[in-house]
Amino acid sequence: MEDTKPEETNVEEQKDEENKICPEKLEEAKLKAKYPHLGNKPGGSDLLRKRLQKGYARVWIPDVEEVWKSAELTKDYRHGDGVLQLQLEDGKELEYKLDPKTNNLPHLRNPDILVGENDLTALSYLHEPAVLHNLKVRFMDSKLIYTYCGIVLVAINPYETLPIYGTDIINAYSGQNMGDMDPHIFAVAEEAYKQMARDERNQSIIVSGESGAGKTVSAKYAMRYFATVSGSASEANVEEKVLASNPIMESIGNAKTTRNDNSSRFGKYIEIGFDKKYHIIGANMRTYLLEKSRVVFQADEERNYHIFYQLCASGHLPEFKALKLGKADDFHYTKQGRNPVIDGIDDAKEMSTTRNAFTLLGVNESYQLGLFQILASILHLGNVEVKDRDSDSSIIPPNNGHLSVFCELMGVTYQDMSHWLCHKKLKTATETYIKPIPKLQAINARDALAKHIYAKLFNWIVDHVNKALHSSVKQHSFIGVLDIYGFETFEINSFEQFCINYANEKLQQQFNMHVFKLEQEEYMREQIPWTLIDFYDNQPCINLIEAKMGILDLLDEECKMPKGSDDSWAQKLYNTHLKTCALFEKPRMSNKAFIIQHFADKVEYQCDGFLEKNKDTVNEEQIHVLKASKFDLLVELFQDEEKARSPTGAVPATGGRTRLSVKPDKNKGGQASKEHKKTVGLQFSLLFGVFDPKRAVQQLRACGVLETIRISAAGFPSRWTYQEFFSRYRVLMKQKDVLTDRKMTCKNVLEKLVQDQDKYQFGKTKIFFRAGQVAYLEKLRADKLRAACIRIQKTIRCWLARKKYLRMKHAATTIQRYVRGYQARCLAKFLRRTRAAIVIQKYQRMYVQRTCYKRKQAAALVMQCILRAYMARQLYKALLREHKTIIIQKMVRGWLARQWYKRTLKAIVYLQCCIRRMRAKRELKKLKIEARSVEHFKKLNIGMENKIMQLQRRIDDQNKDNRALSERLNSLENSHAAESERLRVELTRLRGAEEDAKNNANKVTSLLEELERLRKDLQNTQKEKKAIEDWAKTYQEEMEKMISELKEQNHLLKNEKNDLNRLIQEQGQQWTEKMQRALKEETQQLEYDLNEERSRYQNLLTEHLRLEEKYDDLKEEITFAVNVPKPGHRRTDSTHSSNESEYTYNSEFAESEEGTRGGEDVSKAILDMSLFLKLQKRVSELEQEKQSLQNELDRREEQFQRARARDDEEHKKARSAELEYESLKRQELESENKKLKHDLNEMRQSLRGSAEAGSAAPGSPAYTVLLDQLNASNEELEVRKEEVLILRSQLVSQREAMQHKETMTEPLPYIEDVQKLTDAKEISQAYMGLKETNRSPRFTRRPTEVNELVSRLRSPFPDYHKLNEDGELWLVYEGLKETNRLLESQLQAQRRSHENEVEVLRGELQSVKEDNNRQQQLLAQNLQLPPEARIEASLQHEITRLTNENLELHSDDPKEYKAYRISMLRRMVDLMEQLEKQDKTVRKLKKQLKVFAKKINDLEGGQMDVSPGQTTDEPVHPVNIPRREKDFQGMLEYKKEDELKLVKNLILELKPRGVAVNLIPGLPAYVLFMCLRHADYINDDQKVRSLLTSIINSIKKILKKRGDDFETVSFWLSNTCRFLHCLKQYSGDEQFMKHNTSKQNDHCLSNFDLAEYRQVLSDLAIQIYQQLIKCMENILQPMIVSGMLEHETIQGVSGVKPTGLRKRTSSIADEGTYTLDSIIRQLNSFHSIMCQHGTDPELIKQVVKQQFYIIGAVTLNNLLLRKDMCSWSKGMQIRYNVSQLEEWLRDKNLMTCGAKETLEPLIQAAQLLQVKKKTDEDAEAICSMCNSLSTAQIVKVLNLYTPVNAFEERVSVLFIRTIQTRLRDRKESPQLLMDTKVIYPVTFPFNPSSLALETIQIPSSLNVGFLTRV
Repeated sequence: MEDTKPEETNVEEQKDEENKICPEKLEEAKLKAKYPHLGNKPGGSDLLRKRLQKGYARVWIPDVEEVWKSAELTKDYRHGDGVLQLQLEDGKELEYKLDPKTNNLPHLRNPDILVGENDLTALSYLHEPAVLHNLKVRFMDSKLIYTYCGIVLVAINPYETLPIYGTDIINAYSGQNMGDMDPHIFAVAEEAYKQMARDERNQSIIVSGESGAGKTVSAKYAMRYFATVSGSASEANVEEKVLASNPIMESIGNAKTTRNDNSSRFGKYIEIGFDKKYHIIGANMRTYLLEKSRVVFQADEERNYHIFYQLCASGHLPEFKALKLGKADDFHYTKQGRNPVIDGIDDAKEMSTTRNAFTLLGVNESYQLGLFQILASILHLGNVEVKDRDSDSSIIPPNNGHLSVFCELMGVTYQDMSHWLCHKKLKTATETYIKPIPKLQAINARDALAKHIYAKLFNWIVDHVNKALHSSVKQHSFIGVLDIYGFETFEINSFEQFCINYANEKLQQQFNMHVFKLEQEEYMREQIPWTLIDFYDNQPCINLIEAKMGILDLLDEECKMPKGSDDSWAQKLYNTHLKTCALFEKPRMSNKAFIIQHFADKVEYQCDGFLEKNKDTVNEEQIHVLKASKFDLLVELFQDEEKARSPTGAVPATGGRTRLSVKPDKNKGGQASKEHKKTVGLQFSLLFGVFDPKRAVQQLRACGVLETIRISAAGFPSRWTYQEFFSRYRVLMKQKDVLTDRKMTCKNVLEKLVQDQDKYQFGKTKIFFRAGQVAYLEKLRADKLRAACIRIQKTIRCWLARKKYLRMKHAATTIQRYVRGYQARCLAKFLRRTRAAIVIQKYQRMYVQRTCYKRKQAAALVMQCILRAYMARQLYKALLREHKTIIIQKMVRGWLARQWYKRTLKAIVYLQCCIRRMRAKRELKKLKIEARSVEHFKKLNIGMENKIMQLQRRIDDQNKDNRALSERLNSLENSHAAESERLRVELTRLRGAEEDAKNNANKVTSLLEELERLRKDLQNTQKEKKAIEDWAKTYQEEMEKMISELKEQNHLLKNEKNDLNRLIQEQGQQWTEKMQRALKEETQQLEYDLNEERSRYQNLLTEHLRLEEKYDDLKEEITFAVNVPKPGHRRTDSTHSSNESEYTYNSEFAESEEGTRGGEDVSKAILDMSLFLKLQKRVSELEQEKQSLQNELDRREEQFQRARARDDEEHKKARSAELEYESLKRQELESENKKLKHDLNEMRQSLRGSAEAGSAAPGSPAYTVLLDQLNASNEELEVRKEEVLILRSQLVSQREAMQHKETMTEPLPYIEDVQKLTDAKEISQAYMGLKETNRSPRFTRRPTEVNELVSRLRSPFPDYHKLNEDGELWLVYEGLKETNRLLESQLQAQRRSHENEVEVLRGELQSVKEDNNRQQQLLAQNLQLPPEARIEASLQHEITRLTNENLELHSDDPKEYKAYRISMLRRMVDLMEQLEKQDKTVRKLKKQLKVFAKKINDLEGGQMDVSPGQTTDEPVHPVNIPRREKDFQGMLEYKKEDELKLVKNLILELKPRGVAVNLIPGLPAYVLFMCLRHADYINDDQKVRSLLTSIINSIKKILKKRGDDFETVSFWLSNTCRFLHCLKQYSGDEQFMKHNTSKQNDHCLSNFDLAEYRQVLSDLAIQIYQQLIKCMENILQPMIVSGMLEHETIQGVSGVKPTGLRKRTSSIADEGTYTLDSIIRQLNSFHSIMCQHGTDPELIKQVVKQQFYIIGAVTLNNLLLRKDMCSWSKGMQIRYNVSQLEEWLRDKNLMTCGAKETLEPLIQAAQLLQVKKKTDEDAEAICSMCNSLSTAQIVKVLNLYTPVNAFEERVSVLFIRTIQTRLRDRKESPQLLMDTKVIYPVTFPFNPSSLALETIQIPSSLNVGFLTRV
């Protein structure tokens, strides 16, 4: 920074130079002419010279091409130097020579910080090059076409349509001060409209400029602004009418010039009228300076008026055949420019547009054809050829074709017209002469006639346009828009340019006076010394033109001379003004021209044609010929012809009017200066993208912009408020200089900074500076900041150098450490290697010796092993033989011993048997002898029994022992057999071994021989092994090499595989992301469409509400106007919704409010009767339609049943249980029926007995029996009815399920058996069936008669004769029989249908079970599979299943079956939907029919007289029956006449603040709903309808009355939503009863379905929500711009720039200004109010989201329209403010409501102001960051970006183009501003209340004591 060249001198040097140098007064006087802003004050030139006495000052020098060029002073300027050493911006060196006569110095450049300002008066140096450069920078770099210059708006025509004129821009400028927004035509229009409304003074806007500058377009935009902001819906089409006149005025008043293809060749003044409410009511147009000479003459490359070419292009049309038109080149008046075609313009199409515009303005077809006939005749008139007869006369050849056509079209005679075209009449005092005229005068007379006709036609069209725009309403004020030529100067200037420049002189005079007056008022208001400002007054120039003996006076005088000519007039001018007026000059080389010094430039006028154009007379006789025409329209044009005559007898035509038409301009200008607040807009032409400095400077001079700057610069052009000055130049102050009084602080600082006190003045609120002082202060500030930057740089560089040194030191230390470590590691590595070599040698030697030892040891061991093995084998064989011998001996000896033992044992046993046999024989003999003795037998019998027992016991023991022994013997035998077998096997084995041993002994010799042979083979094998090992080693190396290659290939393949897998995964992920993104986009699109649909619906509701309000206002106005009350029924508005018109009757409520209810009952009865008949007819039609649909459905069901009839047989067995159950039920019912018949007979008998015995007492047996039996019968009847209805409901539910299944053709997952339906669903269905049955006509009257009979029996004194005199008991009995028959028939029918349905259901159930089993198996199989294969398996199974089903369906004629199936399914679905709709409609109409039937019965019953037979002779004694106290059921009862009081106390007169603070939220809604519940409970539909209507109308009324009170609107939004939620929660719909308690379910509405009213209330809630948003927006709107943009939340960050004459709102918070804290406090207030009122949390989130959208949209829109706000520091302020709002959201737990997302465009705009904006990487970052901003918004912010300090850089044009290129493919709306009127569609999520109705306590403060708790 310190190396930068100083742009200005420093503070000390400049102060020294100011004190040293004192310029001479002569040089100061010379500088006054060129630098008026410096030269008219003492020391003014001093500043200029001191600025140039130091090098590097930047100046402006003149240039031929660019007018002014920027250069930099490279050498110091010294007093007396004649040459300045300069360097241009392109680096070229230049010596600029000063004029030795004047010694004028070049203009100084403004600091870069001031370039591109909105207001040119904010520039420190106000001169021509500074203004030109500022406009160029704004247009070329920032793409801004508007710039202020004091009170002037300078506009550059871009020659393309810019998106800055939409309705959003109009809304942004509406209500804003003119200096608070960027320059715009809308700001000028707003200022005029505001001052008209505020000051009640008419306004004028002057739009001036050269041809093609866009004057007409600017005027059109101004009118569009007025039409938009006026707010008049009925008269807003005035602008459309004016625009409809544009094609007409353009066709007859516009033409192609060299500068513009559609140049307006006339001036117009449009006066827009307003009424007292400042709504547009009409308009009026006046035209000036019509260029009539263009009708007869056009220069090269120009055209006549468009209408002539349009006529020629449409000449082929049938209606134009009679005009005998040809091409444009065929007519003299249209071919002089030699370019009759405009590129891109279709004249035939434009003709159609012109004709349509005529039709829209009420000009009928005949008038249009007449106009075109006159225009065609003008063309033919121009082709009339005049020939010379002699030198003084001319003649038209006879039978001239064009003149014949002219006369034919105009309806005049050929002879008269041809005669008077070549002659003229001269009148003297005594006689009249007819004189021929030469050819030149005849041609001039012809052209004058053509111009005169065209001028008349032009005025006639303008008059008809004004008639179409005229309004009958009285005009209160107006705004005039003057669209007129600017100052014109061409190579050849004639009479037209003279008149135009004269008019501009008058306008400039008025404008200069106005600017001077504004300056004087500003000075006086600020109480600073006022001195006269010497400004240019063009009154001498005006006097030169219009004073006595002026140019116009001499011209008129010359025209009156008989032989006056242009030459003689020029000589008079020279003689009169050449020596007396300095503004009049004579050209050196011409005697037929003169020069006038206008305010803009010198203009040379050619005198040729002045007299002719000024006279521009038409021969009076030609006019008489036209007046005698048979053409009515032509006569109408000339009927008001003035009778003014010239001395030569001619009628003055358009030339005089051209001159005189200047005076209305002049008068109007004077009127505006005296009566109007002048608002001026100027424009000059510019090609888009190309800046033409020459034309720009010319137009700046011509339009008076530079003169305005000169007047402003003459005094104190720079003005600062004290706070702005302190904020900007705080850096120049020391801490001790800062005082609490800002004014004194600024005074003290200025006295120190600027020594010359004449350079500034202190006003009341502002500081006024001379020109150049702001630049001086800016330089001081820049120097101070530069010095601070240098100090900061010095400190930072010191810190950076020290950090670098420390890093280098640390790096050197680190390098040393690493080097030393490396050396140490190298030494250690050497030592380790030496030691390792020694160890390797040791182990190598040890290995060699160990290997030799091991080889020797192995050989010894082999030999020892062989020897020892041989010896061991020999020993083993000897031992084996010995062992086997021993075994053989053992076995033989054992066998011999066993044989001896067996023989011995057999001999012993035989011996024992013989001995025992002998002893037994002996004993037997003894026993035989004893048995023969009886006595012995007796003795023996004494102890026989014991012995027998003992013997028996002994036998048993012996048997046990025998069994044990036998078992043991068996085991021994088994073991012996096994051992023998083993020994035999062993013996066999030993014998075999012995034989083997013998064989082996023989083989030893052979083995030894074999061993020797094997040794030899071993040696050979070892040699082969060595060779094989060598080959194997070689092969191994080759294989290893091959394996490595294969591994590498495998690795490459793996990598490729991994790459492919990764690519597949990436592609899969991309596809997944793409599908997710597409799904997300589709979801977002659907959500967007849903929101759009909601938004459209809610906008329709808003429009509906607006129309309702308008209708009410009109009705009130009519009522006030007529002031006659109209009693009776009032019709509702036809714009009401169908729901409201069907169920609400506004007339009842309105009439109840007015108190006129006299004739209401009769009208209501008639209305009810007519409505009843209509409903009855509608019910019959719907029942017929329902029956036809039911028949169609039955036919379809029968077709399905026939298709499934083959499955019926399989299910008959399964139905047996159900049939038995039903038969048992039927038998039980029959038995009960018999029992009832029996009881009835007993009742009859008892009655007969009682009748015979006389009147019995109440306690008599007959009475008791009769009463008990009747009660029991009644109860039994009810019980049986309920049972039957339960069965019926079960069957009906099953049938509906079956029908639903067959209709949807999808299997139900589970169908339970009929007998198992015992849950809550069964009970509810039975209950509903019972209700329907009780409401049926068959069960209506008879239970009533039974109840009546019971009541009579329970009376104190029943009369049994009268009780049965009408056969009432017989009716009871017949009723019971009818009931039984009905039940039986229903039961049988249901049984039959149930059988069929159950069979089908069972089949379906079986198939469903099978499918379920298959699905479970498939699921079990899938669960065992991995996740990847699981999906594939499920898909494969689904494909297989669908394929099988398709194969089955296509098996039988697939095409017909498929088509039939699809059509049948669609038809059944449609039938079911229609049937459901019809059922709902029928039920609704039946309810209404019952209500109306009840009313009719009441009316009929009221008219019937009581019959005498119904009265009793005996008196009736009243009996007091005590009532039991009931619990409060959450209902409130009110009387019909208290409805108005209820609505009044709860809605109309309720104060929300008291209710919100002291009572529970939503209490009025709960109270109203409890009243509604009671009306529903008593089944009074009229009361329900009336209450709901009153509630809705009252809410609308209170909102209309107090709709601007946020608290009231929020309160009724909360209560309306709560009332809506109550209607849903207690409606009985299952979807709204999920969160209810059992008690709340008991409180549901039972008789009426209020779904339609829920929709009406929902619409009402939407309207209240929109009213809440509008109310909130009105409160927030004034705070947003001040709090979010203008207020400095972070003090000292933003800098204030000079603002010029336009006052900017200060960024410092003054008293009464809004800050960010004000916005947050207001948001807190909104949130607390809604929370106190109990608003739903979801609704609060939607409100907060809308609030933040409004804040973000308004802030961003103002940012896009304010160049002074687009800076880096302002971006920081905005981001801080947004962070505070986000913190507020976090505190309120509202971060998830979407409010933060609505601020995203504003956040991105703030980030865009702060990010770097230079390179392509920055452009890419900006494009990715600003995704919520449109391309137009991004480019707009970049164009508006303005550095506040000199150290910031502007955004280059190349960078902006790079951004545009990158964002070219974006698809977005071209709209620049955000729509602040957008209201997000609101939803009302269902929010049930946990508050029980019976617990609500109503306070007395509500004044509803007339309500009764039920």
